[in-house]
Amino acid sequence: MMNAALPGGTFALADDCVVTRLGYGAMQLAGPHVFGPPRDRAEAVAVLRAVVDAGINHIDTSDFYGPYITNEIIAEALAPYPQDLHIVTKVGARRDEKGGWPHARKPHELRAAVEDNLKRLKLEALDVVNLRWGGFDRPETGSIAEAFGTLAELRTEGLIRHLGVSTVSAEQISEARAIAPVVCVQNFYNIANRQDDALIDALARDGIAYVPYFPLGGFTPLQSDRLQNVAERRGTTPFSVALAWLLQRSPNILLIPGTSSCVHLTENIRGAGLQLSAEDVAELDSIG
Repeated sequence: MMNAALPGGTFALADDCVVTRLGYGAMQLAGPHVFGPPRDRAEAVAVLRAVVDAGINHIDTSDFYGPYITNEIIAEALAPYPQDLHIVTKVGARRDEKGGWPHARKPHELRAAVEDNLKRLKLEALDVVNLRWGGFDRPETGSIAEAFGTLAELRTEGLIRHLGVSTVSAEQISEARAIAPVVCVQNFYNIANRQDDALIDALARDGIAYVPYFPLGGFTPLQSDRLQNVAERRGTTPFSVALAWLLQRSPNILLIPGTSSCVHLTENIRGAGLQLSAEDVAELDSIG
């Protein structure tokens, strides 16, 4: 199934987990504000099948999307799964009745979240589980040892194959790596928000993937104008330019753009394949 000709090629999270660098984020398959069912469940199923048909073998999800909705749709659309399809999920939060995102980091909450992911996804073991620690765009202080240690125990039990962390600092990554191997880090990062530049390079040296989210979030009007200039010069969209810049930024960067539309999925794949010139990159680097 995997298509190494996809933009960016592939990256080995581990010997048994080689993924396309261009993945797919399932968050948008839920309803508005990632809460409740989608407006068109049939289209959501079709998008997931189009993802697999395109050769993408890396799907990012979480049981707190919906909640439960995206995992149930993934199972409906794709189970039984292709042998080389890798599903990455997150734990560490839950959804309340108002759609909020309270923390759920206690050992019993993390174990329940892993079991819920297994049940809804119809899996016996999860390929990768990320511990979400911070808020939407920045880490929180504090030790992650107890929470990450709980996931490490579940890995030892065979419920999880590999571990990652999300919205964390360099210090928290080091803390996690002292407990168990970390195969990926998922943090807020894009052209305009480059606080993790040094971290990305350090992780690349250690063979650890970096997965940025919100690739167009947090731009000022001036920054958006510069991005638009490059997009117009190349005859494409700002989103395509942002995806292409991330793929060219470092070989350990994996992308998980999401969409609930088959048309937009095709556009994302095409856009990520844009080859930026040195002039393009220099102009985009001036945004940061």
